[in-house]
Amino acid sequence: MSNRLLHFVALFVVASQLSACVSASSTTVQVAEPERAGGSSRAVFEDGEVRRVVVISAVPAELDRLLEAAEIERTVTIARREHHVGHLEGHPVVMFLSGVSMVNAAAATQAVIDYFDVGGIVFSGIAGGVNPNLAVGDVTVPAQWGQHQEMVFARETPDGWETDGRGGEFENFGMMFPRGQLVLGGGPEAQPERRQFWFPVDPNMLAVAREVAADVALERCVPAGECLEHQPRIVVGGNGVSGSTFLNNAEFREWIWRVFEADAVDMETAAIAQIAELNDVAFLGFRSLSDLSGGGAGTNEIRVFGRLAANNSAAVLLEFLRAWRGPPIG
Repeated sequence: MSNRLLHFVALFVVASQLSACVSASSTTVQVAEPERAGGSSRAVFEDGEVRRVVVISAVPAELDRLLEAAEIERTVTIARREHHVGHLEGHPVVMFLSGVSMVNAAAATQAVIDYFDVGGIVFSGIAGGVNPNLAVGDVTVPAQWGQHQEMVFARETPDGWETDGRGGEFENFGMMFPRGQLVLGGGPEAQPERRQFWFPVDPNMLAVAREVAADVALERCVPAGECLEHQPRIVVGGNGVSGSTFLNNAEFREWIWRVFEADAVDMETAAIAQIAELNDVAFLGFRSLSDLSGGGAGTNEIRVFGRLAANNSAAVLLEFLRAWRGPPIG
């Protein structure tokens, strides 16, 4: 036997002995991915037959007040996100942060649907104000959401903008021509692909939000003492739009209002609405205005009133959950 082979055998023996020692003394347990349940492709996470309401926010300041109000029983990690499992206002819930952006929101929403039995989804957070009749601190609960930055960037020609037939139904902003999402079918017997811009929320959830809107007291002042000039109000219905760009431009804000008549603009909700529809899950989004998307007279208001807006959104969501009977069984 060669010296090289003897050396290899010796190393193998030592490695095996070390492995045995570690196995005997270590308390670390390797846990495999949770087994997914039957045809639903969901993992049970010891939930049994519990159907949960998913509560999503993008950043900690938006979820903090909701977590304080919840009874958290355990946490699980899915796709590197910590999910808080427990109860909130009588509902079994899964609560987590999606992170900012459309991609993060879509990925996080699909992951939680895959791993839990989800009966409904709600989002609570802040947004930029678009409707000139609304102000910072107001809470919007739109009836439908669209992605305003699904666009064709047109070619400029001597005769104007050329979209090669890929333009949509909406007015352009310079070279930018918005259009609906390309929604695909679900198999060989499904309908062919189509363009869809608006994704509606669940009408029953929206009706409950409208019923409770008059019962919520919204904050007007921040702890430091600075107060809004008006008492914030709740607007249920209308439109909301989302895109992957933080909007701080008055001209683009005016275009969004003119074209989409949106009350609020953010970076996540339309993506969640689309994923919810594709999975046949009821959805409703709550967004409080933290700034005017560049339409204010001075600097962006989010640094002063961001936390106030987040708390106002959370207050409306909590009142909604108290009144809502929850997702249907089966």
